[in-house]
Amino acid sequence: MASAIRNAKAFLAVQEEFGSFDAYIWQFVGGRALQNHRRLGEKLPARTPQSDAMSKDLKKRGFNFVGSTICYAFMQATGMVNDHAVECFRSSRQTSDKT
Repeated sequence: MASAIRNAKAFLAVQEEFGSFDAYIWQFVGGRALQNHRRLGEKLPARTPQSDAMSKDLKKRGFNFVGSTICYAFMQATGMVNDHAVECFRSSRQTSDKT
């Protein structure tokens, strides 16, 4: 419970500083979804330099449970990174800009 409260306070501080959490979080990919063009069966990384940077900065701002692997999963889930295999029909349907 204490961690959820701490993260909520850190989230509000980020909103205050950047105008929105969206503006803050998209800076780690330059405002555009990363298109990785992976091949079917290619091993996906658990973390990247971008997720490492995000994790480090979130921790500096007081967030808990924001390791690099968690950040990379967040980036995949929110469309900040497209890891669909190029053979997948979803690969080309990913947006190239934040929504």
